[in-house]
Amino acid sequence: MVSEKQLELPQTPAVVDWQPPMPPTDLIFDDGEPLETNRHRTAMNVLIRSWQHAASEQRNDFFVGGNMFIYYSSTQVKNRDFRGPDFFVVLNVDGSYPRQGWVVWEEEGRYPDVIVELLSASTAAVDKGIKKQTYERVFKTPDYFVFHPFDRNSLEGWHLSASQVYQPLEKDSRGWLWCETLSLWLGLWEGTVEKETTFWLRFYDTEGNLVLLPEEAAEQKVDAERLKADAAEQKADAERLKADAAEQKADAERLKADAAEQKADAAEQKADAAEQKADTAEQRAEVAEQLGALRQLLRLLSSRFGSLPEDVPTRLQRLNVNQLEDLVEVALAVDSREEFVKRLD
Repeated sequence: MVSEKQLELPQTPAVVDWQPPMPPTDLIFDDGEPLETNRHRTAMNVLIRSWQHAASEQRNDFFVGGNMFIYYSSTQVKNRDFRGPDFFVVLNVDGSYPRQGWVVWEEEGRYPDVIVELLSASTAAVDKGIKKQTYERVFKTPDYFVFHPFDRNSLEGWHLSASQVYQPLEKDSRGWLWCETLSLWLGLWEGTVEKETTFWLRFYDTEGNLVLLPEEAAEQKVDAERLKADAAEQKADAERLKADAAEQKADAERLKADAAEQKADAAEQKADAAEQKADTAEQRAEVAEQLGALRQLLRLLSSRFGSLPEDVPTRLQRLNVNQLEDLVEVALAVDSREEFVKRLD
């Protein structure tokens, strides 16, 4: 039989209030180590500045950084052996303020959505080894790329599959890799950036257009404005040429009209001259005919009546052909000079 004393439960010590450990506050954001080469630095800035410039035109809910620490656990903080990616993007976050680094527990547990590491002889093994594993298993970053700025054939990329495992991306015919998260291509572009001419890792849009740096976009805008101004000037020149051609055509039409008018005037003058000539010939013919009729009448009068009064020839000269011909009949009909003179009156 169990006694009451034996049934008594053992006494437990009083429960002490438990507080979870606070996240570390002694974070460092600069290890003092520069990038491998100046080309590495430029390559990183090209990716950051070009993507930031393009994305800022459409959204502001993102953070883009490079060569900065990403803090994600206290163990990592204690080890101080993890250096941040050369380029990373976090989407759908408050991008209105800058950060010295990316502290996951201060960012609601958000990790980078895209990471690019710029390889070098001293970092390639880590970037494609332990870092790649960290980005895959801890960060679960959807898209990860690596590229050596001195090796044009070094571009590689992985996309996180549905089973949360990195699957290698296949290059297209141009040697580009598709970044699904950003809906952009990553590929090489040969040109000059910061006075260095080489092949650079750049973003391209879905149409294959280069994602421009701010200064490239500004230069392109200037070029576009210049082309627009040139086009406007060419259009104005064309309009001026068109107006000049129209004026020349009008002048030609005026000259043609003037020539036609001059030709008409000349024809008219010629016609007038011909008419005057015809009138003169007709007048001459009339005068000749009149003289002929006058001579005939005077011979007839002289043969019939002999001498005539002095004023008769003068008076006969004033008569026309028809009148003279009528007087011929009169001269033949009368019997005397006096009767003819009387009929003449």
